[in-house]
Amino acid sequence: MRWVPDKTVVGVPFDSPILGYRVNTVNTLRLWRAEATEAFDFNVFNRGDYLGAVSKKVTSENLTKVLYPNDETLQGKELRLEQQYFFVSCSLQDMLRLLDAHGIALTCFHDKFAVQLNDTHPSIGIAELMRLLVDEHDVPWDQAWEITRSAFAYTNHTLLPEALERWPLPLFARILPRHLEIIYEINARFLDEVRIRFYGDESRLARLSLIDESGPRYVRMAHLACVGSHAINGVAELHSRLMQQDVLKDFHEMWPEKFTSITNGVTPRRWIALANPRLTKLACDAIGDGWIRDLSGLRALEPYADDPAFRHQWQAVKRANKADLARLIRERTGVAVDPDSMFDVMIKRIHEYKRQHLAVLHIVALYHRIKSDPHADIAPRTFLFAGKAAPGYHYAKLMIRFITAVGEVINRDPQVHDRLKVVFLPNFNVTYGQRIYPAADLSEQISLAGKEASGTGNMKFAMNGAITIGTMDGANIELREHIGADNFFSFGLTASEVYALKAAGYRPGTFYDGNAELRAVIGLARQGFFAKGDAAVFQPLFDDLLQHDPYLLLADFASYLHCQQDVSAAFADQERWQRMSVLSSARSGYFSSDRAIKEYCSQIWHVHPVPVPLLQQAGDALAAQRRRRRLTHA
Repeated sequence: MRWVPDKTVVGVPFDSPILGYRVNTVNTLRLWRAEATEAFDFNVFNRGDYLGAVSKKVTSENLTKVLYPNDETLQGKELRLEQQYFFVSCSLQDMLRLLDAHGIALTCFHDKFAVQLNDTHPSIGIAELMRLLVDEHDVPWDQAWEITRSAFAYTNHTLLPEALERWPLPLFARILPRHLEIIYEINARFLDEVRIRFYGDESRLARLSLIDESGPRYVRMAHLACVGSHAINGVAELHSRLMQQDVLKDFHEMWPEKFTSITNGVTPRRWIALANPRLTKLACDAIGDGWIRDLSGLRALEPYADDPAFRHQWQAVKRANKADLARLIRERTGVAVDPDSMFDVMIKRIHEYKRQHLAVLHIVALYHRIKSDPHADIAPRTFLFAGKAAPGYHYAKLMIRFITAVGEVINRDPQVHDRLKVVFLPNFNVTYGQRIYPAADLSEQISLAGKEASGTGNMKFAMNGAITIGTMDGANIELREHIGADNFFSFGLTASEVYALKAAGYRPGTFYDGNAELRAVIGLARQGFFAKGDAAVFQPLFDDLLQHDPYLLLADFASYLHCQQDVSAAFADQERWQRMSVLSSARSGYFSSDRAIKEYCSQIWHVHPVPVPLLQQAGDALAAQRRRRRLTHA
């Protein structure tokens, strides 16, 4: 087959050096920018079409201008699919180029490269590698398929069915016609396997097919990722188990040997050593700096949790970090916050299942208590929110509006402004994360049990000594196991209880009717109190909660508020709180990305570590080499 494309773009590589920590090694991160094959068309320009003369340049460069464009429109969907294809094709062609440059046969591709699919977005790479091998390099189909399946592995990051990508067949056929033919062929051969394995089970064929034909036809990218990979993993123990039992159940029954679990991790070099230099110095002074390279060494801090002098130093570090963040908040938002208040922080992607609106309802409940009783015993808190929302996700934007609206009212109310502050920090990014994680007292990890794949913010907070309030969801379960139940505030339904409640027919009105404080809080919001009297602004948000509540916010409300009272009591006892904080950090070693990468190496990529000299060793070796050269010259 020969694919004649509708348009051609040039992929230009850009390399960023990634330095090892105190080792004589630099790796390369290669990214891609799209450019036009012709930046300017003189013929079109001379005809007077001045915009048309540069249109190819504009449309080509749009491919890499914005990652994850709004895909609610047809044009947005087309751009997303073109982006995904562009990035994987550039990378795969570059891999083949490297093999050729080193004189290595294409049939050794899977011996030299491990291609990890980070969710479904790059899964078109399976069809693209097949096209490159079969169409461009004349590799027989069966051999090409063996190479492809041996090279690819798939990490699933979500239990939300709507997040598993599906592309409308007409759109896919128009953008990538040859790839659709390849997917049809992969599917035909795969379904032949299914027929033999599950003889007579026609419904299973429909469920497993790479093409969804239950209504309008779609290409199922998660199915392509499962079929075209030799390994499939989840990113936390609960997530992996639910993935096998629910979202990818049929694939697990087909190939149980493919499935494994590797809990996420984050790098301590960035999220402690770089982000929190004060804490780093305190820890290094106490136990040395070996923990920076091997985070399990941080466990040596445990005995210091019972040392009053060390706890005082630990508290001073947190207070200084909070003062720094308070200045940043004032600069960016104009809101003055008290570093001595509890910093109650929720930073993550804005989504209903993560339940930022549950945290806001808690704030409204505290506000309602103070307004009802000015002498209510409520310790000062600063509530900090940040995170990105998908451009086309209306409810997420409405949740942001609700957070900021509540903040505008509370922050200007003189009766509460010294006790409660609410801040939404705009344009959250990694740089801001490095300022926020070290300053947090309380880490909010309150997603509905069974919905969060893992989470990594929970790990960054814990490493920096924040105490977690969370549901038994994602990696929270393992975090609680490692840190200790006494140092973790847990609440809410478990995943099995969520499934049972939904199976029995969840009725949010039952919880609403049975909780007077919940009725008062929602009533305050529904009547437009936080929207200058406009009751219509937040009506969609609360109508959905009262009629559907898909993420069981109302069911967990009472448990959450009760748990928050325990948090307040613990924070009032600073000796207890600082002890919990030290232990949270000291016991977080399991959540290092070093451990996670080692598990990928051993369980999925089947590669072994290569000894790399430490910087001092490399320097000593270089000095010895220079001495030998001087002696030889002499």
